[in-house]
Amino acid sequence: MKMITKRGIFLWILSGLFIVGLVFMTVSLVVNCDDWVMKRFNSHVYSDGELIGAGTIYDRDGEILVKTEDGDRVYADTAVTRKSTLHVVGDPKNFISTGVQSVYSAKLTGYDLLFGVYNIQRYGRGNDLTLTIDRDICDIAYEALDGRKGTIGVVNYKTGEIICSVSSPSYDVENVPDSLDTNPKYEGVYINRLLDAHYVPGSTFKLVTAICAIQNIPDIDSRTWECNGEYQPEKGVAIECNANHGSSINFKDALAKSCNAAFAQIAIELGQEKLSKTAKELGIGTPISVSGTINSYEGVFDFEENVTMSTDLLGWTGIGQGDTRIAPITMLRIVSSIANGGNAVSFNIVNSLANQAGKALNLSLPFNQTTLMDEAVANKMKEMMRYNVTEWYGENKYKGLNLCAKSGTAQIDEVDSHNIAWFTGFMDDDEHPYAFVVVIENGNSGSQTAGPVAKKVLNAIVEQEQ
Repeated sequence: MKMITKRGIFLWILSGLFIVGLVFMTVSLVVNCDDWVMKRFNSHVYSDGELIGAGTIYDRDGEILVKTEDGDRVYADTAVTRKSTLHVVGDPKNFISTGVQSVYSAKLTGYDLLFGVYNIQRYGRGNDLTLTIDRDICDIAYEALDGRKGTIGVVNYKTGEIICSVSSPSYDVENVPDSLDTNPKYEGVYINRLLDAHYVPGSTFKLVTAICAIQNIPDIDSRTWECNGEYQPEKGVAIECNANHGSSINFKDALAKSCNAAFAQIAIELGQEKLSKTAKELGIGTPISVSGTINSYEGVFDFEENVTMSTDLLGWTGIGQGDTRIAPITMLRIVSSIANGGNAVSFNIVNSLANQAGKALNLSLPFNQTTLMDEAVANKMKEMMRYNVTEWYGENKYKGLNLCAKSGTAQIDEVDSHNIAWFTGFMDDDEHPYAFVVVIENGNSGSQTAGPVAKKVLNAIVEQEQ
């Protein structure tokens, strides 16, 4: 009798383990099936390592960026578009991990848990994806970079729709260079520089320091600072300025003239705790999510818990020349929030998904709004960035754009030509609510190198929408 009881208990345990294993396998199938199906050895989806069964990807105006034709992926009809949209669309072998062709591969093939990849077998291709980007604007942006390494991003700061995302270097997927993996010209070609590049922010970081100052120094507008061409902290090396701005430069002019001496003093007065708090609130150190599926480089702010930053390093950090590293899309989100009254809407690069019959399919695209700063702070920053253009960069250079902007020249070494040129901001215009960021490597001055590129792209957008 005891033997029967023990055997019964054993069988119950064995049955329980079987059920647990079955549940585990079922859950694993449901959760991981997309990844399993999209493995490169699946000949229904890939041929020679290249995706073949996906549907068509369109830009926002319905222009074809890539499609499946006779079992092959065929890209846009011009070499310029194939290059300008490469990092958004993705390459045939999915080396560009942020490309929608890689991120949305399962949806593009039409895979589902019940029918698998039946759509490919029946129709020869999967579902169609429409993006928010404009191929014509991307083409203009790519040509404006003129072969230089860097990136350009433009977003509607009201809706979060990215209409331009260009990264250089790029290449033509229909005519792949033989030296793609060996020529320094193509170094980092698979990196989407808008999302994944690690850049010193230079003077664009003064926007962060300025926001922190408005939040924490009540009389900041009535204060002045001395600049004799440098600022010598109590400890450490002197912080050089780009000019001698005199004995009484005010807050607004300090930002417009990008006075390192004034902003180093402001950063030191604020202290690392307050500056770090503001930087983190603005998203530095946190990935920026695009369409809820594509994440950017999170960024690094030079601050460690319970470690006191040296006075000179704090000053250098406040002017954007410390160890801080950010992705351009992080700065794009910051200026977008300034333009939008302190609120950052979620970024999106995907518009819609449809099956072969044109029926809309659910993508569950996120749309949320995060407050990065008080509206009063945003309005003050908007006023100052507008002043930068009217009184320093030159309103005549950006006529008709109602531009609010900040340039940056991140110094990498003693050679000016090795600088990273930044220009970021937005159009304060309800009819054209666009924020932008331009970064050019080895670009010398931000306003002189990246500014004209931004102007060309923004003018094209305005002309197109008139």
